[in-house]
Amino acid sequence: MRRVEGSAALDAAQQRAADDGVKGLIPVGRPFLDYAISALADAGITDVCLVIGASPAHRRVRDRYEAMSTARVRIHFAIQGVPRGTADAVRVAESFAGGEHVLAVNSDNYYPVHTLLALRQLGSAGVSVFERDALVRLGNIPADRVSHYAVVSVDRDGMLERIIEKPDAETIASLGAGSPVYVGMNSWSLPPEIYDACRRIAPSPRGELELQDAVQYARDSMGVRFRVLVHHDGVLDLSTRADIASVAERLKGVDARL
Repeated sequence: MRRVEGSAALDAAQQRAADDGVKGLIPVGRPFLDYAISALADAGITDVCLVIGASPAHRRVRDRYEAMSTARVRIHFAIQGVPRGTADAVRVAESFAGGEHVLAVNSDNYYPVHTLLALRQLGSAGVSVFERDALVRLGNIPADRVSHYAVVSVDRDGMLERIIEKPDAETIASLGAGSPVYVGMNSWSLPPEIYDACRRIAPSPRGELELQDAVQYARDSMGVRFRVLVHHDGVLDLSTRADIASVAERLKGVDARL
């Protein structure tokens, strides 16, 4: 977390974690990742794999959770030696999946538990999407930031048709005048085929292997159908230092139990 906003007043512990760039260890009552893992446990997930880098800062993540006694989840680790993108992060956790469907979520987002539960109960490939106006109204993400998030086109059967990165106003209009806009927040039920898709895609224009490209490849070239689960909820986002105070306020009273 390298971006600095002048309005972001952090305490010393928050400043250190933000400077390290490991968002999950930023204290917002407890380290943010505690709350994210607890939400997965609330949704019935019993095994969680953290994909971490090879830096000393990421080693601190592993040290913390290896030393922790947990009652509801078993925590595993996969190492992404070079940060080559979200598809590569999924790929390195293939052995953890063991050929089963898995949930894949961002470690800097806190999702409503019922959205995670719906994904877990799906039992097939799928994606949770969030209606854009509700996401702004009920979460902590400013409208101008949300306007740059990927949107999802849904076919008449409720299946994923297309993922559109950084949509402009013309693209949004093409989805249908007055129609709800559905935002993808990287909350997936991924099938075993996704790992081959991750290996087959080319880097994006910004030089990374992107999970949304692997999903689109799996759909278009491998015949995998992704069910779209629509939610009218907010998501807490810890992308910048300016988000820390709002996230800490929203998580007050939340009992993180691992």
